[in-house]
Amino acid sequence: MARVRTGVRAVAAVLVAALGMTLTACSATGGKRAEDARRAAAQAAEGRANVTTPRWTVAMVTHSGDGDSFWDIVQKGARQAAAKDNIDFLYAHSDEGQQQAQLVDSYVDKKVDGLIVTLAKPDALKASVARAVAAGIPVITVNSGSAQSEAFGALTHIGQDETVAGQAVGDELDRRGRKKALCVLHEQGNVGHEQRCAGVRETFGGRLQNLHVDGTNMPDVQASIEAKLQSDPTIDAVVTLGAPFADAAVQAKRTAGSRAEVDTFDLNAKVAAGLGNGNLGFAVDQQPYLQGYEAVDLLWLYRYNADVLGGGRPVLTGPQIITREDAAALAQYTERGTR
Repeated sequence: MARVRTGVRAVAAVLVAALGMTLTACSATGGKRAEDARRAAAQAAEGRANVTTPRWTVAMVTHSGDGDSFWDIVQKGARQAAAKDNIDFLYAHSDEGQQQAQLVDSYVDKKVDGLIVTLAKPDALKASVARAVAAGIPVITVNSGSAQSEAFGALTHIGQDETVAGQAVGDELDRRGRKKALCVLHEQGNVGHEQRCAGVRETFGGRLQNLHVDGTNMPDVQASIEAKLQSDPTIDAVVTLGAPFADAAVQAKRTAGSRAEVDTFDLNAKVAAGLGNGNLGFAVDQQPYLQGYEAVDLLWLYRYNADVLGGGRPVLTGPQIITREDAAALAQYTERGTR
């Protein structure tokens, strides 16, 4: 909570400072700068570009499966940045590595002006990303693959360090006195998921067991967690690796008669509600809206001004531990789909 409140205060301070600067500008220029700023803000809010750069095309290809609401938030950020930056935004996804690579290849063939790629299955994407780089297409990786991003030739990586995020979860479980936890992996072969559970294991003082489930089959997810909780009543924490799976874990806990605390990576409206009513203990927010928004914005900056934020090092968007005390403040953002 402290981090969220600090962030709100910081944003408020920036807004106050910006308002002060605007007022100063009004007095010095007769209001022209303030009027320009107001017009630009209004255009951005209406989805109209507020730049005069050419209409570049940026494509994003992710490892998302069908119906994963996490990627709706990533896309919202990307599309709003694209509207502001006069960019034509294209999106495609597949949870199969080879199909994701083929989608990347198709955008390379179309000679897009920038490419955003996730590297959840880096070996499958390596050749396609190299082909894009060789074609002179600037590439930014997001969400998964920070360890491979630079080696594959990407400008930078935007997302959280999955191992660090897992370590933060391990620390939080210790702080809550948990002794035996499940780490529920919902996508086979996703290196980011493996890193998350490995990070939890590094810092958690109790015992951690991985549980692999089929994330495309939610009834199977719930049944698998339920069976595990029934077979081992000493499990006192369940950690899911994605917001949509937290609700299935809560249902599994109820039907199993377990007293385990359910915690999760990622945030959405249901998770915020679960934090508020006590069904969930905590969530790890990696701010997916930022991953989409910043990726598009940084590609625009690169094409316009050859800027590379962070000197090419990963730009972190998390982890941020969210608890019950944060739920009310974040609810308005989760309901509009930007957190």
